Amino acid sequence: MKIVVINGTPRESGRTRILSRFLAEKYSLDLIDLSETVLPVFNGTSEQHELENVVKVKELVHSADAIILTTPEYHGSMSGALKNMLDFLTFEQFKGKPVGLLAVAGGGKGGINALNSMRDVMRALYANALPKQIVFDPPMFEKDSDLLVPEASEALEGFMEELKKYTKLYKEFAKA
Repeated sequence: MKIVVINGTPRESGRTRILSRFLAEKYSLDLIDLSETVLPVFNGTSEQHELENVVKVKELVHSADAIILTTPEYHGSMSGALKNMLDFLTFEQFKGKPVGLLAVAGGGKGGINALNSMRDVMRALYANALPKQIVFDPPMFEKDSDLLVPEASEALEGFMEELKKYTKLYKEFAKA
């Protein structure tokens, strides 16, 4: 089962990157890290689709059985870097695939709008966004480390179990 996690923040430090790396390491997932993978601003030209990083992202997402999107909430939505990356992709990479949605927020009421905006885009790409979704607030991270507190790690475990169940069903359905 090949699962790709996409770190949807361009920031080199921050909780979204910590969450994405934690997922990739703990569950042996492939990682697309938008703080390292630089993409131009999407303009729809055919030349952009031939760029090395664009081809690499398309191939990784296409070959995945499932995808996890992580993003900070910026101004009531997903990050611009994540939306820009998704604009390079089509239903060919996502059609029918399970997609898990995770948001990182600064606390309070943040996160849910980022989840909703990712869900809207996944619907447009014919993906199957999981019902289970999580907003990670600052108290869910251990201070001065790249770890999650036990409660957050447990919530993530349940999220991964659901994603794996949906992925197994998707793979069986895709074979039929």
